Amino acid sequence: MGRIMALDYGKKRTGIAVTDPLKIIASPLDVVDTRELIGYLKKYMQTETVETVVIGYPLNFDDSPTDATPLVEKFIPKFKNVFPHIPICTIDERMSSQMASQAIAAMGLRRKDRQDKGLIDVTSAVILLREYLESQS
Repeated sequence: MGRIMALDYGKKRTGIAVTDPLKIIASPLDVVDTRELIGYLKKYMQTETVETVVIGYPLNFDDSPTDATPLVEKFIPKFKNVFPHIPICTIDERMSSQMASQAIAAMGLRRKDRQDKGLIDVTSAVILLREYLESQS
C-alpha cells in the first residue's frame, strides 16, 4: 500500500505531509527548499511508495489566480515528467496558511516558534492532506 503525499508548494519553500500506509493519518514530513524539491522527492520515493500527490492550488476568494498560481502550474508538468506513474491532483488551498497559523498558535508555542515559516508550510501541507482525505471518504 502506498502513501498519499501533500505539497504546500511555494516560491522558496515547500511543506510536505504524508499519510501512513493505511491512508488514515496525515503527518508532517519535511520542509524543503523548493529548488531541491524534485531531488528530495526522488530520494523519498526510492524507499516509500506514494500513490497520489496532492498539491495546494492557490486562488483568491473570487477564484482568480494569485501570484503563486503560475508557480504551481509550472511545477505540475515538471512533476509529471519526472514521476509519470504518480497521479497528481490539486486542492484549493485558500485559508490553509491562516488555518496553519491558528493551529500553531493553539499549540501554545512561543511567539518566535509560531513565526517559523517552515512550520507554517508543513502544517499547511498537513491541513491540505486532511482536507483531501476527508473529501475521499
